Amino acid sequence: MQILLAEEMRALDRAAEEEIGIPGLVLMENAGHAVADAAEKLLGACCHKKILIFAGKGNNGGDGSGAGRWLHNRGAEVTLVLACAAEELSGSAADELQYYIACGATVLEVTDADDNLRFAEIENLALRADLLIDALLGTGFSGKMRSLFLRLCGCINRAKEKNPACSILAVDIPTGVNADTGEADGSAVKADATVTMALPKLGLYLYPGAEHAGTIQVADIGMPSTLLQETEGNRILIEKELIKTILPDRPQNAHKGSAGRVAVVAGSYGYVGAAALCSFAAVKGGAGLVTLLTPENTREILAIKLTEVMVKGLPVSDDRLVAEEALEVVTEALDKADVLAIGPGFGVSEEAGNLIRDILVTTSVPCVIDADAITALKDHTELLSHMLAEKVLTPHPGEMARIIGIRISEIEKNRVEVARLYAEKWQAVVVLKGVPTVVALPDGTVYLNTTGTPAMATGGSGDVLTGLIATLIGQGLTVADAAVAGVYLHGRAGELAAGGSVGMAASELLLKLPEARKL
Repeated sequence: MQILLAEEMRALDRAAEEEIGIPGLVLMENAGHAVADAAEKLLGACCHKKILIFAGKGNNGGDGSGAGRWLHNRGAEVTLVLACAAEELSGSAADELQYYIACGATVLEVTDADDNLRFAEIENLALRADLLIDALLGTGFSGKMRSLFLRLCGCINRAKEKNPACSILAVDIPTGVNADTGEADGSAVKADATVTMALPKLGLYLYPGAEHAGTIQVADIGMPSTLLQETEGNRILIEKELIKTILPDRPQNAHKGSAGRVAVVAGSYGYVGAAALCSFAAVKGGAGLVTLLTPENTREILAIKLTEVMVKGLPVSDDRLVAEEALEVVTEALDKADVLAIGPGFGVSEEAGNLIRDILVTTSVPCVIDADAITALKDHTELLSHMLAEKVLTPHPGEMARIIGIRISEIEKNRVEVARLYAEKWQAVVVLKGVPTVVALPDGTVYLNTTGTPAMATGGSGDVLTGLIATLIGQGLTVADAAVAGVYLHGRAGELAAGGSVGMAASELLLKLPEARKL
């Protein structure tokens, strides 16, 4: 499913009216119906429930008026708080307000000029409501809110604080959240759910906006499928239906040689956990054969720990650092491999960095580059352009900041564009881990993942992801499809392992990979 910016959504609305001939009022009526359905879902039943709708004078407010009429007709006690004088409305929004009034439902107009008594009346209504619907600004917000909207948003949020049983439903995007960036005003509405029209908006998935959106529902408002298919935002939401089309069915006559041969270069003296997690994730992700290449002084402990993995030692020097001769051992192993995962726990010594870079520029086997292998590229990112192999980089924001030379805060503020820029620059698939995890392709396409849980914020989770993406490449997926499917399945496995609580270990996450694959 495409993810849109605010202007792209406005262009879609215009095209529906001007090119297809669908009146804006029809789309608004469908949107109002969708909001009413979402409200009824939150409430369980509408009859006799107290609903307060906060509406602005734009199309977002028109959606709110339309929803109010449907909810009034279903037996709810509806009051519409209109954040302007009624005569300020025009077009379809004005029509919807008149339809709402004609049904006998209540309207309270409020403007900046009103005294405190008016706002106190609205506050009291909000405190007694079962549901508050935010239809004030929608995607029209950017910058800072003016005083009237600050007061109304404050009223909505305070009502929730004082009466947690009350639900808040946002229309399209919570008021005060930027639909393009996810930036949020300090008084932005904190919704329990958001019903967004036709296609989701980027700001719903970027923090802090995502914290304000609650559960996101995408409403079909009758936008022509031809227009939806023609949208060119190149931002795609990763969903279960997409992953079903990507993951191959394993043939009944499959054998270990046909199920993917994964080579892993990982681990170092004192850092064996990352290598073990990455290698075993490849096994649990479905690989037929996994070979771990690790320094000789870590080989024995990993061979004992990893029963299902072939563990081979790499030559080390007297000071326990990997030796130059290791390149020949790795090269020989890669001759029999379908994919290479490199970096977890391998160390950041000069010797380790040199070996990593030598491997990357000489192999033609697809590579998943993570952790210490990413660090080895600091001041050497030009090597990525000279690689013979297709590659996936899986940095967390700290690693990304380290190799491109900007602050982590700048990456978090612009994670979609940073991932897109460097995927194109490096001609690599870039998996920028975080919330949301962003998968950027060299052609400019960006995928956003929403599976996962805060419990995954634990050491080793990233090592599991590296092994999973590698094993999917080994099973025949393209590097792009493997990255997209990998982040989705990784997040889903985390949800299954955590069970809604924190305290999950990365080893528990990887054990849920087979279950996560049952889509």
